Amino acid sequence: MRGRVVCAVAVVATVALGACGGTSASSSDSEGEPDPGRVGPQGRLAQFIVHCEVSHIAFDDPIVLPWQPGKSHQHQFFGNATADSDPGYERAVGADTSCDQRLDTASYWSPTLLDATGRRIDSTGLTAYYRPGDGIDPADVVAYPPGFMVIAGDQAADEPQGQDVIAWGCGSGARREDRPPTCPDDAGLRLWITFPDCWDESRLTSFGSGAHVRYSDDGCPASHPVALPQLQMAIDFPAVDPEGLTLSSGSIDSAHADFWNTWDQDKLEREVALCLNRDLVCGISG
Repeated sequence: MRGRVVCAVAVVATVALGACGGTSASSSDSEGEPDPGRVGPQGRLAQFIVHCEVSHIAFDDPIVLPWQPGKSHQHQFFGNATADSDPGYERAVGADTSCDQRLDTASYWSPTLLDATGRRIDSTGLTAYYRPGDGIDPADVVAYPPGFMVIAGDQAADEPQGQDVIAWGCGSGARREDRPPTCPDDAGLRLWITFPDCWDESRLTSFGSGAHVRYSDDGCPASHPVALPQLQMAIDFPAVDPEGLTLSSGSIDSAHADFWNTWDQDKLEREVALCLNRDLVCGISG
């Protein structure tokens, strides 16, 4: 059995608040807590964490409706400030970002949340958790290839999609529900979206069909053998009345989200190698 690597630094809520093993470990600039909904042995789950603010709101989607500006339902974008309907990688990589980790220039987006009157409820931020998927040896995880695109969730869903894909909760608490609960003012509403993590090693996107990816289930299937980081997006909102909530994509059950890898690729590969492959929980490191 491969031995676990242990951080010899102070730990708060199981998140290392310094560089694990010195300056060679993760240099994510964002502090965050481990995902409380799924942890590994000894209460730990290898992961690195990035926090982003909303960068812009637009009726664009470079995965499902590429080169069709203004044709999508409304999205809230986090991270890459240039993301619109143009899927051109060279234009997007290295752009400005709303993420605390300045080398995370990836783009994250999801439908906007609407109250019972149709008024938009603006997100207060996104936390991105990158970790090994179900049954994946952390040493086997490789970084997303440059330009990789993936969607989690089904915008056509008319019933709960299952909490292993879409879940709601209050703040960072461990309790998950199928639909938005009533949350206390000091916690706020949180939407959790978990992405597929097994890749066919061929296509960077399938333009919304999801054919190039699968979810791990005690490992990756032979058809999609490459273990990528499993991204879990936690999108925060103020505490709101859950009665009558909808999304710009339709009912509250239509929740979904998109990710486009326009990270600084060298930085992303270091995060995977120094945090996930070494089975570490990484927080901020100066």
